[in-house]
Amino acid sequence: MGTVFSFDVRGGEPAAVRAAVDEAVAGLHRVDEVFSTYREDSQISRLQRGELTVEECDPEVAEVLELAAEAERLSDGWFSTSYQGRLDPTGIVKGWAVERAARRLARTPGVSGVNINGGGDVQMLGAPEAQRPWRVGVSDPLRPGGLAAVVTAAGVDELAVATSGTAERGAHILDPRTGRSAVTDLVAVTVVGPRLTWADCWATAAFAMGSREGLAWLESLPGVEALLITAGDEVRCTGGLAARLG
Repeated sequence: MGTVFSFDVRGGEPAAVRAAVDEAVAGLHRVDEVFSTYREDSQISRLQRGELTVEECDPEVAEVLELAAEAERLSDGWFSTSYQGRLDPTGIVKGWAVERAARRLARTPGVSGVNINGGGDVQMLGAPEAQRPWRVGVSDPLRPGGLAAVVTAAGVDELAVATSGTAERGAHILDPRTGRSAVTDLVAVTVVGPRLTWADCWATAAFAMGSREGLAWLESLPGVEALLITAGDEVRCTGGLAARLG
């Protein structure tokens, strides 16, 4: 997927955990083979060209497209997998793939906690130790090497953190209404929620909306908190975010 993944798995018998991690890594490579828009032979590329139907693709393709359609509905079209007539589900695939891999690892006998980081988007399940919850640093987009916040998973069994913005990849988020780069007052949106599949989508959609509309929309989503940083170095947060910082 063109990025770095890291795995932190606590508990379990070492050989069983190693086998489970190897299976998770193989699954992530398979996702890349199926969904990459950069591979001419991927199922998504062939689907786009009309060489395959959804029914002829792996079942995961239909699953992801259904989730993407739900994300588009809930965001009133601000999240979309259709750009200038082309099918591109990459805005949801990474979060979905990381969450799926984490849940598979969490089912390994004896495992008490799983933390997978896929290019800065993190899914946490369980706990590393009874008294020490997972903590995730949120990079400051305006101060390289600095942190804008630290998110804690204290008190919950599952938590995801996803960030969309321009600091790492430049202006790569598109405005679905125009098909061109989204022009907003934001440089980063970090979304915190139980599932990385949705947190990843909501961060992208809110960034395209801009700070005012994006914050209001994120406030309306149950179980979701967010941190928005503008190009003018203003920090805007949802009302319940403070409970997730530490």
